[in-house]
Amino acid sequence: MALTKQEWLALEKKAHELRNLCLDTTYWAGSAHIGGGMSVMDMLTILYYKYMKYDVSNPKWEDRDRFILSKGHAGVAYASVLCELGFNDKEQLKTFNLTNSKMGIHLDSNKVVGVDASTGSLGHGLSIALGTALAAKVLGKDYKTYCILGDGECDEGSNWEAGMAAAHFKADNLISFVDRNKCMIDGKTEDVMSLEPFADKWRSFGFIVKEVDGQNMNELSEAIDFALENKGAPVMIIADTTKGAGVDYMEGDYKWHYGALDEEKYQKAKESLEKYYAARVARAEKEGI
Repeated sequence: MALTKQEWLALEKKAHELRNLCLDTTYWAGSAHIGGGMSVMDMLTILYYKYMKYDVSNPKWEDRDRFILSKGHAGVAYASVLCELGFNDKEQLKTFNLTNSKMGIHLDSNKVVGVDASTGSLGHGLSIALGTALAAKVLGKDYKTYCILGDGECDEGSNWEAGMAAAHFKADNLISFVDRNKCMIDGKTEDVMSLEPFADKWRSFGFIVKEVDGQNMNELSEAIDFALENKGAPVMIIADTTKGAGVDYMEGDYKWHYGALDEEKYQKAKESLEKYYAARVARAEKEGI
């Protein structure tokens, strides 16, 4: 079901606020994995502000939906979401990645409230997510598990082992995404280790695949709705995104996998985010119902 124009605009506003918070956090920290943080932010926004079931006052609630950020280096974006929601004090973002901070560059589930699994060693998240999804089935629970992978980490064989098992055990309560920004730390994914035909590979492992514009809230919503209604097989949503989405001088540049911001770059990024937001609001106004 398509988003209403009101829902779409509200999600765009929140994603814009969170991108700014992610930018601020990177500036305070001195550096962070901002490129992937910006590309994944729309998925985080729509999951936490429309779909996921959780209780900020009871973060260990056993019936909550689970979320695994397999691309754990995007913790600068995830930390922004968890602090904005109130799981953690927003002031902690000012110490992100600094000595003795609870907010490490890869979020630790023992230190950051709301994190279901410590990630950052790439290739493990889908296996963890499958475990929580199968646990729900064994326990007779109806919670869902959501997982976001990076496309670069799909070079890791453990993802495909988890994919094989997810299909074999018909883990239809597992909804996964790949942040397909086509960049990784050393270059373009297709130059370092070609992934294409990417969607066909997931299909061959038994997944139902939906390919969407990962920077379009309406397309993301329709894909998640489909996945929630689906029975009998896991769903993989391949989200076509842009590295550094919203910051013009970062967009599509693998060198912004990790980067530092001085005052000039920070101010230019702020200006670019405003233009990006205006363009996205215009699209929602035009296409929303």
